[in-house]
Amino acid sequence: MQRVCFLLKVRPERLAEYRERHRDVWPEMREALSRTGWHNYSLFLRDDGLLVGYLETEDFEAAQKAMAETEVNARWQAEMAPLFEGLDGRPDEGMVPLTEVFHLD
Repeated sequence: MQRVCFLLKVRPERLAEYRERHRDVWPEMREALSRTGWHNYSLFLRDDGLLVGYLETEDFEAAQKAMAETEVNARWQAEMAPLFEGLDGRPDEGMVPLTEVFHLD
């Protein structure tokens, strides 16, 4: 199982909206994430807008590709994009994966 951690930046003035949107993620979005291989997926948000995402998957590239092909993801990304800063495209295309340097099992 591949562990993936990534960073994004939420606009500080949109933090409340970002949190609210994630209190009730669409059921079809949750189902699509699970179906396309996103497991144990968590998002952590710092008060300055730093967003840290973590997930486990068999193949991150394949999971991203499969998710990108879903209609629900296209709708979600379009609605979420204005909440982020420093992106040239969709939030799911702007993830910056970190290199794992230590893991304690």
